[in-house]
Amino acid sequence: MSETILVTGAAGQLGQRVIHHLLETYKIAPGTIVAATRSPEKLAELANKGVLTRKADFDDAAGLEKAFAGIDRLLIISTDALDTPGKRLAQHQAAVAAAVKAGVKHIAYTSMPAPDDSLVNFAPDHLGSENAIKASGIAHTIIRDAWYHDNYMHSMPHNLQGGRWYSATGDGKVSTISRDDCALAIAAALASGTSESATYTLTGAVSLNNRQIAAIISDVAGKPLEVVDVNDEQLGQGMRGAGLPGFVADMLVSADANIRAGKFDIITGDFTKLTGKQPQSLKEFFVEQKAALTAAGGSGH
Repeated sequence: MSETILVTGAAGQLGQRVIHHLLETYKIAPGTIVAATRSPEKLAELANKGVLTRKADFDDAAGLEKAFAGIDRLLIISTDALDTPGKRLAQHQAAVAAAVKAGVKHIAYTSMPAPDDSLVNFAPDHLGSENAIKASGIAHTIIRDAWYHDNYMHSMPHNLQGGRWYSATGDGKVSTISRDDCALAIAAALASGTSESATYTLTGAVSLNNRQIAAIISDVAGKPLEVVDVNDEQLGQGMRGAGLPGFVADMLVSADANIRAGKFDIITGDFTKLTGKQPQSLKEFFVEQKAALTAAGGSGH
């Protein structure tokens, strides 16, 4: 009897890719995979492939315990509840408590690099969640995903149109990785059957500052992109002025501050250790995304 693996947030972008890699890359039998989300009807495509689907609402502790029943290996993908301070940590703590009650044998969790030494405003959520998992006594795999290549796609089409990228990262460097590579490595960890506890930090192979990143984007897009240095306050005001919700603007400002302080300048070989592959470079990612990168009309962020 092979292990049952449950993935929370299965309708989200990362969750979808993790399940894709479990099925396609690691050939895990669909009947041993449970995809869980608040709205299981969104998972019809996976259900058609033989993947089991369950409802998992992180605000419903009793429902979580029911969702995790009979599960050997649980992947908790961090929730998107960032608008209310403290809510996300409470959700994760509820999930860990439910996993303990349900008799889950191994918990995997998607965290962020160095959450104990970070200026990113949601780092305490991740640190608290990691600590809750460690305190549960259940064997665990903590996977700390670096900043995604994909995050640049929110603003770069717009930046390229105006030829300017307003940034508060200064000369700070960041090692980014694609969301799909994170999903691949997470799937590898889930498929490994390990009973050991471990923490991995998934990063790219190089660290770059914003001018180096702008040069890559400019090269791929065939358009000039000038970095304009601003301070945190100016960056936050500009984002709010562009219509971003305050909590999103604050989060992005804190991420720039973290890069500026050198706290995202982390490179590990953990991606290769888990997958045996090299991570996709930022340039390869942008080449793949070229149509979206150079699309007229940008997202306005």
